[in-house]
Amino acid sequence: MQGVFLPRLREPVRTIAGRTFDFDRQVAVMAVVNRTPDSFYDKGATFALDKAVSAVDKAVADGADWVDIGGVKFSPNDGEVSAEVEADRVLPVVEAAVKTGAVVSVDTFRASVAEAALDAGAHVVNDTTGLHDPALADLVAARPHTQLIITHSLAKPRTHYPQPQYADIAAEIALFLRNRVDVALSRGVQPGQIIIDPGHDLNKNTYHTLELTRRLSEIAEVGYPCLAAVSNKDFVGETLDRPHGERIAGSLAAAVYSILQGARIVRMHNVKESVDAVRMTEAIIGWRKPAYTVHNM
Repeated sequence: MQGVFLPRLREPVRTIAGRTFDFDRQVAVMAVVNRTPDSFYDKGATFALDKAVSAVDKAVADGADWVDIGGVKFSPNDGEVSAEVEADRVLPVVEAAVKTGAVVSVDTFRASVAEAALDAGAHVVNDTTGLHDPALADLVAARPHTQLIITHSLAKPRTHYPQPQYADIAAEIALFLRNRVDVALSRGVQPGQIIIDPGHDLNKNTYHTLELTRRLSEIAEVGYPCLAAVSNKDFVGETLDRPHGERIAGSLAAAVYSILQGARIVRMHNVKESVDAVRMTEAIIGWRKPAYTVHNM
């Protein structure tokens, strides 16, 4: 299809949380809900439990397919957050989110938090540290109806990685992800449980992230559904000279371009706008029928 990259995916049809997703012809919108006091996007607006639960409900009402819940920032700038504190933050939100019928993922690098979240009903482990702890793979392998997101990230969890360098960023990300997928498979995770994420902005500068987005098809060729977490990130702000709160248009452009290059899940903050952009993209590609047709009919 001209202008659209269609990766050959291993097991593109996935049943998650009782819902079937065909990633050969479908894009899932993942909403973001962070229970952190100073998250980079909302500055703690959903830190209070009632605010976090309300944010989950609104995201689902606005059309989100997935809800990603986190209790610790990727950046280490907020100091140490123990596993106990992280679990206390995320578990009540996971329990509330499961009741909505959405796919629920937990954004964590800790096996103990992931296990507690899965026991509470979460369906996906979203590890943004490149499977730094292979025990996360063991948890998913023991639960065949769950999914594991493996993300490209060079640093150890919650450590700085100043001035990263890449000779060929798309090729290096693809190789990294293939290697980490092999680790997951060696520990019993099935191909139909694996999702990959190139890690926009994670241990990368804006030039790196722009290039990996431009060449995302080379990463999607790894052969598993590819997640693009592009929403409101610094590469959008630095490219457009826009502060947080003024990056929606740039984020939507990055999400749509990523879909055309093979992304099948987009992680977004502004859910209603993102759902419209994704559904319109699906319709243009030919995967989705219009909601109705009256014009010139």
